[in-house]
Amino acid sequence: MTDDRLSALRNEVVDHRFKGLPPDAEGLTVAELAAQRRNLFGGGFTTPVLALSAEALEHNLAALAHYTGRHGLAFAPHGKTSMAPQLFARQIERGAWGITVATVPQARVCRAFGVRRVFLANELVDAAGLRWVAGELAADAGFRFVCYVDSVRGVELMDAALRAVDAASPVDVVVELGAGDGARTGVRREAEGVAVARAVAATPCLRLVGVAGYEGEVPEPSVERVTAWMRRLTSLALYLDGMGLFEGLDEIVVSAGGSAWFDAVTDVYEEFGSPLSAPVLKLLRSGAYVSHDDRHYRALTPFNRVPQEGGLRAAFTLWAQVVSRPEPGQAFLNAGKRDAPVDLGLPRPLRVRDALTGAERPAEGLTVTALSDQHAWLRVEQDSGPEVGDWVGLGLSHPCTVFDKWQLIPLVTDDGTVTDYVRTFF
Repeated sequence: MTDDRLSALRNEVVDHRFKGLPPDAEGLTVAELAAQRRNLFGGGFTTPVLALSAEALEHNLAALAHYTGRHGLAFAPHGKTSMAPQLFARQIERGAWGITVATVPQARVCRAFGVRRVFLANELVDAAGLRWVAGELAADAGFRFVCYVDSVRGVELMDAALRAVDAASPVDVVVELGAGDGARTGVRREAEGVAVARAVAATPCLRLVGVAGYEGEVPEPSVERVTAWMRRLTSLALYLDGMGLFEGLDEIVVSAGGSAWFDAVTDVYEEFGSPLSAPVLKLLRSGAYVSHDDRHYRALTPFNRVPQEGGLRAAFTLWAQVVSRPEPGQAFLNAGKRDAPVDLGLPRPLRVRDALTGAERPAEGLTVTALSDQHAWLRVEQDSGPEVGDWVGLGLSHPCTVFDKWQLIPLVTDDGTVTDYVRTFF
């Protein structure tokens, strides 16, 4: 990645755009504020403020690097989770093959920071986006771009857009196999995938390089159902290879593996081996692991099934203050839907920090029952519940919708020291 672009992030001026940061830091650069190593609780930060644990982040980065390395997998973590180039850089430093994205704007962020390999997990039929891709490929011989195709119509649109700009090199594509009837995108039947692959082979503007899909959309998913779907994916790769549609490739891409079933995906990769006409790039795309969470992915992580393979730690805590105790059993925090996601579960109170003494205790007897735009409704089941002014640390659910609510996130060590700030681009 491009070191000077990453370094430039540290020269950005801290101001009103970034919520939670100390008002008296206005006018400092991010680097200058980080160098002060302020304490999250006593350093002038305003609530609500999101904290990203430095130790948990490092643990999670190492965990997936070790897992993919141990199993001989390539790794393109999904960048839409964080949209944070600083984290992309750390993932690539840990051996990631590249970064997965879902849209052209996300791919443009990757390219702006020098990511050399981008996997776009969608069919790209936007002519303007295809013109941009063609331009990037023409300008940089070292840039690798791969995207889905799942329809003959999509192939035709891609071909027309690329012909219109006289694209200098073909765009690499993989046939997407859908997870089943009623699931999200992708061909529903293998025969449809063959038709799409043949359409790709008929145009010089596209190059078929493999197959891919997302097992998280398998209806009523289980290890058995995901395994069965994954075997369909590898069988499709075998069939297309037998038809000679991968002829001349240095490697064949077979890609799957989100954050909930990568153990089942890995098992099929290992039984699959590499029986094709070229080496197989077995590409995993998990993204939520980087911060993990305290609810949704905590319940779904494959490490629950294979704890001997490792584990992840929730890296986010949203700190908010009690701003009202209007009646017994009820408190309100100054954080709401603008600060915390609700799409995959409400925040979970973890810790209470006394506003006067700084003493912390477990958040026993506290439950978030609802979020308004700027308030969390907190049910208090004990008489000794938090007082007005106390800080409450909330565990969150769904990393993707945590990151996109915060533009500049403090990176905090276990003792509360803020050592850096992570910039997001949504």
